[in-house]
Amino acid sequence: MQIHHTSEHSLLCTLAPPAELEKQQRLWLFADHAEPLATVQEAVVGMNNVTIYHAPHADTTQLKQQLQQLWQQIANQTPNYQGRLIEIPVHYGGEFGEDLADVAKFHQTTPEDIIRRHTQATYTVFMMGFQPGFPYLGGLPENLHTPRRDVPRTRVPAGSVGIGGSQTGVYPFTSPGGWQLLGRTEMPLFDLRQNPPVLLQAGDQVRFIAESIQL
Repeated sequence: MQIHHTSEHSLLCTLAPPAELEKQQRLWLFADHAEPLATVQEAVVGMNNVTIYHAPHADTTQLKQQLQQLWQQIANQTPNYQGRLIEIPVHYGGEFGEDLADVAKFHQTTPEDIIRRHTQATYTVFMMGFQPGFPYLGGLPENLHTPRRDVPRTRVPAGSVGIGGSQTGVYPFTSPGGWQLLGRTEMPLFDLRQNPPVLLQAGDQVRFIAESIQL
């Protein structure tokens, strides 16, 4: 683990790529154990990294040593971090999945087969980011890895389910985006009326369910 300053009050703890489920599991465990340290205010897990926010008076040399020792302890443990299983219903194709046919063409198969592949897998939330409630999901089958669009859309509707490279995810809010859109869900990923307001958390597992299909 490499540890670097990212600001006067934060340290970035990074692992060498690529991002893998076992690495993320250790990072979640590392963050849980780091937050109780005396000068640590918050530990935020990213993709292959953890940002440690610390008190202004913290002795960062000592804190780095503590974090390295903690990582060595975590690295020797067998990760056993099991989150919830959340099923997300999706309307595939048609006006909701404008890129479904193009993704099928890229993989030289049918839209029905792309939907089958996408719904058969169980995904793991590696981290949250980009937007409140946006999950970066690991576990996309290699036969679904698809390059992002050459020209990103200026408006991707909230709830859109798409593929970007080796990942799949759901847009909680309407925003620009370059992922290939397969469908859309009506399940909100961020709702201020709920506690917590985000549907998913790092470590949760996700399965997509075909609620309807338009070809």
